[in-house]
Amino acid sequence: MKTRAYLLKLSALLVPTLGVLGMYYFVANEIVPTETPNPTDTVTVQAAIIPEPEEPEPTVLYGIEVDSFKVVEAKVRPNQFLSQILLKYNVSYGIIDRLAKRSRQVFDVRKIRQNRNYTLLCSEDSASTAQYFIYEPSSLEYVVFDLTDSVNIYKGQHEIDTLVKEFTGIIDYSIYQTLQDGGASPELAATMAELYAWQLDLFKVQKGDRFKLIYEEVQIRGERVGVGKILAAHFERTDEDYYAFYYDQQGKEEYFDEEGNSLRKAFLKAPLRYSRISSRFSHNRLHPVLKVRRPHYGIDYAAPTGTPVRAVGDGVVTKANYSGGAGHFVKIKHNGTYTTGYMHLSKYGKDIRPGKRVQQGDIIGYVGSTGISTGPHLDYRIWKNGKAVDALSLEMPSSEPIREELREDFDTYMSELLDRLNQLSYPKRQFILANAKNNLQVVDLGDQSL
Repeated sequence: MKTRAYLLKLSALLVPTLGVLGMYYFVANEIVPTETPNPTDTVTVQAAIIPEPEEPEPTVLYGIEVDSFKVVEAKVRPNQFLSQILLKYNVSYGIIDRLAKRSRQVFDVRKIRQNRNYTLLCSEDSASTAQYFIYEPSSLEYVVFDLTDSVNIYKGQHEIDTLVKEFTGIIDYSIYQTLQDGGASPELAATMAELYAWQLDLFKVQKGDRFKLIYEEVQIRGERVGVGKILAAHFERTDEDYYAFYYDQQGKEEYFDEEGNSLRKAFLKAPLRYSRISSRFSHNRLHPVLKVRRPHYGIDYAAPTGTPVRAVGDGVVTKANYSGGAGHFVKIKHNGTYTTGYMHLSKYGKDIRPGKRVQQGDIIGYVGSTGISTGPHLDYRIWKNGKAVDALSLEMPSSEPIREELREDFDTYMSELLDRLNQLSYPKRQFILANAKNNLQVVDLGDQSL
């Protein structure tokens, strides 16, 4: 060790005089001379640069750097109030009272609900005094109560991430169950039903039907909170294929098949030619005959008796009978999503009866004043997924195909999604069969349908 220290000191003396005495380099504890350089040569000595260690990225929660705090995360217990939470962390009654009063315009603390998440940022000393209280009224929103110098309350939102995911499934009982069993959101079942509303009734699926999806999943802090759009879908039934591709056609978001045809058909704007609307959709209308307030889930079109009433879209008649206050009533199921109703008719159209298939524009009846009515009019109604909706505010789908000027762009976009769908494999399925000797045998059917 003494020899090494001596040599290091000696090197420090030698470096300034390298141009005269020659160049040396060190190996272990030896000094090895090299060739003597020309006295006119210039020797450059480069010092080693040791990089400084990088500072670690601070941990940020709710927009606050939390490395200097003790972080406590919990859920609101039944019948637990804000004071019960904060008193445990050395926040005085006076501060809690001031906080409750100041927060009302931002968030009323009386609306804190059980099972919602909250976070406390506490001092790291033994007192563990709360410096911040953050409450999450929803998966997206949070409210920050800053208890440091003066009470300050403000709202924030978590960052939303949209991920593109894929799913394949073979149906045993329902699409909903298949999605749930496969770990996808069952919400996709309703989206699929509306997407394919004009081609398939997905509430009447068959065992062995199968489907592929490319869709958006909405996440907050790595947790699924919902689904976005289905970008592409393929539904197989026996030898039939049904494709669907999402495409934004100059501001109109629609679904098209592989040929660029719209998957959805448009309804007629109104089921008859009319002079005026005499009553609109309402949750609390004064009934003109009964003189009591009750919902009115239809649009009343004032028109002379005998005015033809037309089916607003293709479908199957499910009702054509006298129905109490509705009078002569026709109901048409258009698909798994939409149903329409026509009330107070004077009579029915030719051959209109339950089970009759009608086309858009077919006459299904004539305006009248049967049932509870003050005069001739048509009470027209729309149900979407079994729920009455306002026909005038309902944004109906367009039946317009891909425009020629967008055809090339659509074909490129659709082809990429189609290739991706075709690359997806169906899940393997195993069935346990018993042979003649009652021995069990596992049979792998791969991705084949039943």
